[in-house]
Amino acid sequence: MHKNVLDAIREGDWFFEPEDVDPGRYRSTSAIPGTKGKVEILAERARTGLPLWHERDRLDYEDAEVDGR
Repeated sequence: MHKNVLDAIREGDWFFEPEDVDPGRYRSTSAIPGTKGKVEILAERARTGLPLWHERDRLDYEDAEVDGR
């Protein structure tokens, strides 16, 4: 598990920068932004120290699904 921003705040590390994570190490999502599903995925990423955003995440309602999401 990676250190996450919530841990850094608790520790007073105001200059925390999460480590780079290869997008191949975690899954993208086709959840529509603003939905409960997308928020749950972002929360899980934050808890586990992953970047919030994946380069292949769905960007908007009309964004077509891509394999692997």
